[in-house]
Amino acid sequence: MARTFLAIWALASGVFLLSRHDLDTALRLSLPDAASQAGSGAALLPENQQAAQQALRRRFGLDLPVFYVSRGPASPAGVRPWHWHGGRNQYHQWLRGLAHGDWGTSFRTGQGVAGSLRHALAFTLPLTGTAAVLAVLSALALAQRLATAPWWQRPMRAVLVAVHGLPLFVVALVLLLVFANPDVLDWLPTYGLGSPNELNPSTSQQLADGFLHLILPVSALVITAVPELTLQLTAALQQELGTAYATTARAKGLSAAAVVRHHALRNALLPTLAQIAEFLPALVAGAVVVEVVFALPGMGRLLAEASAARDYPVLIGGVLLTGAVRLLALLLADLCYLWADPRIRWQS
Repeated sequence: MARTFLAIWALASGVFLLSRHDLDTALRLSLPDAASQAGSGAALLPENQQAAQQALRRRFGLDLPVFYVSRGPASPAGVRPWHWHGGRNQYHQWLRGLAHGDWGTSFRTGQGVAGSLRHALAFTLPLTGTAAVLAVLSALALAQRLATAPWWQRPMRAVLVAVHGLPLFVVALVLLLVFANPDVLDWLPTYGLGSPNELNPSTSQQLADGFLHLILPVSALVITAVPELTLQLTAALQQELGTAYATTARAKGLSAAAVVRHHALRNALLPTLAQIAEFLPALVAGAVVVEVVFALPGMGRLLAEASAARDYPVLIGGVLLTGAVRLLALLLADLCYLWADPRIRWQS
């Protein structure tokens, strides 16, 4: 557990320090657009832009040194001395705020990063959580059927391999064009969230609307995730079915499905658990694609907009959450290993 949190801290610190090299551009992009203000006579002159950037630096604490130590200007002898700044530096202030639940302030909106991420996660968590559960359950069911070598095993494996080669955005666009197209099947909403015809929708209407908007994004994530999980688990099951204990179980009169379910599945899950640990962070990354394609107000879309605007506080918060999900997924995989194989012992 300590190593997990240490890795999360190192990841967040690296992103924070790297983001300090492009602050001038980030602050310039966060200023009001001069063109949009030209009509009101409030366009910023170059000298006013410089003053506005300095004001933003003071507001966000960016006028402080970046780290605890820094190198000063070169002396006449060509030596650049090191200076110690103590706790009055951006990194220390960021760490202290993070420890108290303050994730910083968005350059673009001026709102708290924690609040923006919390609002986005309220949509992204149901999206990725539902997709993860459905993908794992579908892969488990399909792999167990394929492992018993039915007549449709070869064509199904060919379909899985073909789907596995499709990018996520292609699958999302195909679903959008087929099931949300008035010229084909106008069954589901196209994009966005919320009905423009309802000014004050009830809770049931909001839930129904959210469910309809989740169908296509969840389907896209599940369709792209199931092939890899299924093919891996099917290969592991077929290998287990060739072992001596599986042969003995069949000799006792058990059917192939019973041997898979009661004997081979638990051992075959061991290599698949590590794959699932990699699959969970991939779902978070996939949410960026589907939320942009379907114009959904989730974390993926928030990070995409923050990246375009170089809103580094939001990006750092997003990377911190994504890294935490990845590392916690690995920790969860270790715990599942202990459940799947009692011979494995936890080593701190």
